[in-house]
Amino acid sequence: MPHLLRLAPPLLLVALLSILMTGCGKQAAAPEPERAVRTQTVSTTSASASHEYAAEVKARIESRLSFRVGGKLLSRAVNLGDTVKPGQVLARIDAQDLKLAEAAASAAVMAARTNRDQAGADYKRFVDLQRQGFISAAELERRDSAFKAAQAQLEQAKAQADVQVNQAAYAQLVADGAGVVTSIDAEPGQVLAAGTPVIGVALDGPRDVVFSVPEDQIARVKAAAAAPGALKVRLWGGDKTWPLTLREVAAAADPATRTFLIKADVGKLDVKLGQSATVVLDLPQQSGVIKLPLAAVLQQSGKTSVWVLDGGSMTVRPVPVQVGGAEGNVVVIAGGLNAGQEVVVAGVHVLNPGQKVKRYVPPRTTEATPAAAAASR
Repeated sequence: MPHLLRLAPPLLLVALLSILMTGCGKQAAAPEPERAVRTQTVSTTSASASHEYAAEVKARIESRLSFRVGGKLLSRAVNLGDTVKPGQVLARIDAQDLKLAEAAASAAVMAARTNRDQAGADYKRFVDLQRQGFISAAELERRDSAFKAAQAQLEQAKAQADVQVNQAAYAQLVADGAGVVTSIDAEPGQVLAAGTPVIGVALDGPRDVVFSVPEDQIARVKAAAAAPGALKVRLWGGDKTWPLTLREVAAAADPATRTFLIKADVGKLDVKLGQSATVVLDLPQQSGVIKLPLAAVLQQSGKTSVWVLDGGSMTVRPVPVQVGGAEGNVVVIAGGLNAGQEVVVAGVHVLNPGQKVKRYVPPRTTEATPAAAAASR
C-alpha cells in the first residue's frame, strides 16, 4: 500500500495534463474578420467598346520554292533576308543523271530520224515499182504505214528529248519574281525529293496584317468590320492608327487554337515584313450597359463574376456577368447586373460567398486649429 501511494502523484499529473490537452484541442476556430470593402452602386450608361488583337505584317504572296525534280542539293546562293530578282538562281542540285538522260533522249531522236528517213526512201522506191506494176497497191499501203509510224516515232522521241532538256534545266532553282528570302528549309548535302520546300520568298507587292480571332467573336468582327473605319491597325511602338480593309476570313477555325485567321489590307501604309502590330476593332455604340472598374471583375470556376453586396445582411454573393468589352481600366458589363445593385470594386479576391463585410470609410483628416496648436505648444 505505501508503494501505491508513492506512485499516485505521477499518475494524477499525467491525467491532469491529458485533460488540459484535450480541452485545448476542442477550442473553436477564430471567427472570420469582418472585412472592409469599397462598393459602387450600379447605373446604366452608353459605351463604345473596342477589341484589340495581336497581329503581324506579312506579304500578300509568300512562296515556298522547291525543285521540280529530285536530287542532292549542291549549293545555295542566298541567305535569310537577302533580296532576290526575277530569274536569279537561288540553289542547284546535282544534274549529272539528268544530263545523261538528256543525252539518251537526244540519241533516241537521232535513231528515230534515221529510221524515218529509211522508211521514207523505201516508200519512194515502192511508189515507182507500183507505177511500173511490179508490186500491188496493198504492198504500197504497207510501206506507207511503215513510213507514217516511223514519222510518229520521231515526233515522240523529239517530245521526250524536250522533256529531258527541261528536266536538266530544273536542276537550278530560279526566283519567279522580286522579293525577300524569309525562310531556308534545306542545306547543301541534303538529298531532296521533288517538291520539297527549299527557300521561302516573300514577293514584293501588297502587304497584309494577319491576326486571329476567337470563334465566339468572329461574327461580331465580320459585322463591325463592314462599317467604314471600324477596323484599324496600330504599329508596334506607336500610338497612331491607320484604317484597314478586311480582305480574307478563314472558312474554318484552326484545330489547335480554335481561332479564325483574318487578313486585312494595309493599303499604301509603309510597313516592314514581320513587323508586330495591334488590330483595333471599334464596336458600335451600346446603350444600357454598365461600367465597372477592372478590379471588380474576377474569374470563378471558368466564369466571369462580380461580388454583389446585400445591404440588409451586409453579406456578399457572386453573380456571373457577361463582359461586352473594355475601355482602358474600365470593363463594360453587357448582362448579369441590374441598375441599383451594389457591387464590390476593391478587395474581391479575399471574399467568400456569404461573408459579412462592412463598407470602407476613408479616415477623416482633421486640421489643427490655431487655438489647438497654441495649446499644444
